[in-house]
Amino acid sequence: MTLRTIAGFDRIGEENAFAVLARANALTAQGRDIINLGIGQPDFATPGHIVEAAVKALRDGEHGYTGATGILPLREAVARWTERTTGVEVSPERVVIVPGGKVTMFSAILMFGEPGADILYPDPGFPIYRSMIEFTGARPVPIPIREENGFAFSAEETLSLLTPQTRLVILNSPANPTGGVTPKAEIDRLVAGLAERPDIAILSDEIYDRMVYDGEEHVSLLTYPEIRDRLILLNGFSKTWAMTGWRLGWSIWPDALFDKMRKLAVNAWSCVNAPAQFAGIAALEGPQDEAEAMVAAFDRRRKVVTGLLNDLPGVSCVTPKGAFYAFPNISKTGWKAKPLASALLEEAGVALIGGPDFGVNGEGYVRVSYANSEENIRTALERIGAFLSAS
Repeated sequence: MTLRTIAGFDRIGEENAFAVLARANALTAQGRDIINLGIGQPDFATPGHIVEAAVKALRDGEHGYTGATGILPLREAVARWTERTTGVEVSPERVVIVPGGKVTMFSAILMFGEPGADILYPDPGFPIYRSMIEFTGARPVPIPIREENGFAFSAEETLSLLTPQTRLVILNSPANPTGGVTPKAEIDRLVAGLAERPDIAILSDEIYDRMVYDGEEHVSLLTYPEIRDRLILLNGFSKTWAMTGWRLGWSIWPDALFDKMRKLAVNAWSCVNAPAQFAGIAALEGPQDEAEAMVAAFDRRRKVVTGLLNDLPGVSCVTPKGAFYAFPNISKTGWKAKPLASALLEEAGVALIGGPDFGVNGEGYVRVSYANSEENIRTALERIGAFLSAS
């Protein structure tokens, strides 16, 4: 007998960075020396005071269920952090604590995606955007993210893609996989256009908001009151405090959607791990020196990796302004992106992600994560250079 699942499950994609990680780990287990510049994970330990807060919570007996939207002290801490970093006062009653940033995008896309609906998303962009849009049966409408625009989105081009069927627009700055940061003037123009479409919700993925360089400014969409009544903000702990495995994030919802999200939480995950939530309070309200040092290290590595990439034969790379990714153009090497990424892993021992794993506009590029040591970055780029010179 053949089991029959709904058609949507056949449309689910995946995040290939985890497949590359699995292959890299398998090669390492075989004794190969693999340098992983593929996974988007800080190579720093979670700051000690955050770990200790979770340990204390366990010892204090915080072992039970919490409210579906998270413990109030953490939601209050998120509200205070948001006001400190954006200048916008947010009620804790609009904050939902979630088990990782993906849960916010999953939930938002699930709310607005259905056959007949259009959802706009960045391309190249985080692959789960398109995967979830297709799962819901909605039409995925890519927003082209172009190298010639510094990998910032274009307000004019984005607004031109809106249709009467558009339900949701997904935006991401600083961006994965490109490291692009969209300037305030461009965001201003986009918000002015979206203000004329009050029927469209907006999901702003700001998970890399603390990682901006060269004097760039992160502009939170929360700072625009004209769209705040339909804005969903995605943020979390994974990147800023090196807490990827803790699976802890937060989201801020407009009043009209908050209870829908609360009900989804009740149905899907009940609540977030209780001790992890106490760790979240320590992250937000404790010392930030380790987090700031981590960003400073990324900045140094960013300069190293950009310079070395531009020295490679057939490779050019614009300087990323945010996150911890570079997105070099490899079109003049004679290779397609995914075969090159595969060959570099298998033959040169360097894990990268091919641009097409982030969308149709990713061909001709690879993603390089510089969330690795400067020594490893230099060795990896030497290996890539030798491979390209010999191929």
